[in-house]
Amino acid sequence: MGSSVPQIFEQLETQGLQIGCISAMNAENWLATPAYFFPDPWTKTPTDGSWWSRVLSEAVSQAVNDNAQSRLRVRSIVHLLMGLARFARPARYPVYWNLARRSRRAPWRKALLLDLLLHDLHTHLFSRAAPEFSTLFLNAGAHIQHHYFFNARLLQDDIALRNPEWYAPFDEDPVAEMFAVYDLILGDYLALAGTDVIVATGLSQEPYNRVKFYYRLKDHAMFLARMGVEFKAVQPRMTRDFLVEFDSADQAKAAERRLEGIKVTSNGERLFGEIDNRGSSLFVTMTYPHEVTPAEHIKVGDTTVPLAPLVAFVAIKNGMHQSKGFAFFTSGIAPYAPPDGAHVKELNTTIKRFFGLAPAAA
Repeated sequence: MGSSVPQIFEQLETQGLQIGCISAMNAENWLATPAYFFPDPWTKTPTDGSWWSRVLSEAVSQAVNDNAQSRLRVRSIVHLLMGLARFARPARYPVYWNLARRSRRAPWRKALLLDLLLHDLHTHLFSRAAPEFSTLFLNAGAHIQHHYFFNARLLQDDIALRNPEWYAPFDEDPVAEMFAVYDLILGDYLALAGTDVIVATGLSQEPYNRVKFYYRLKDHAMFLARMGVEFKAVQPRMTRDFLVEFDSADQAKAAERRLEGIKVTSNGERLFGEIDNRGSSLFVTMTYPHEVTPAEHIKVGDTTVPLAPLVAFVAIKNGMHQSKGFAFFTSGIAPYAPPDGAHVKELNTTIKRFFGLAPAAA
């Protein structure tokens, strides 16, 4: 995001192809006339301009970004229910109902419900607009591995750690539930007549080897102001990350020093262990890995502040990323697939070769 390098969407559109995009991670809408464009929940970029794209993108973004605090606005609830009524397949109503009614103490089911809705939205728009190229990004699978991998029945002989009962009951298997929902989704795409499909992961995950807590700031702008950080804008991102924008590089550098100095008083660890200075912006990750008790405080300069009221518990880390990813190609596009072990960026070339926009492999 923020790069001037053309994305695959614009590369194809300039060759006369019509493009659709639902929730592609970090993708910005630079398309002249998209068939449809719904941004991912963490990226501030225009939608395709339609009413549905605006209200559903806003509702999904609010639901995802405020999930840690279980705070869903009435307007978001109404728009999500409207989206379900408009785009959900009637044959899938029992699946939606099962996920919704059992989600109160099982946040992973909310993520699966949203993924299923995005899928039904995508297939509806794809069949109506018939673009030459369309993409859908789903995040529940990565979220579930990241936060509930220790509950996977298939891995229990290989995992020494267990999640606390209050966090994810031992008899629940979010990973198996994820497979069941994704099996429905994949089945729909493989059944599409005359359509070639790529199913790809950017990364994969493996079980984590220790207990690590994830927290998220409740109000990023309020927190920065309270810490004495001058900034232009702040954009919450996935889980613990946020992007802070400034009027100048000097202002960003001063903010970097300020954030680096925020430490937890009980052990002296930094609250933000990862700060990427990008000139006039900072990409910040709240890396503090321990449980935040009501007695915990942070210190910045000469000021000591209670930490617990400022953060929301997100999850206990269960999975960690590894660089190995996977891809599946249907028969029409398989001849253009990159070799095993290739970098994920080669999928760009695969897509262009399929459309005759890049030379064939030697």
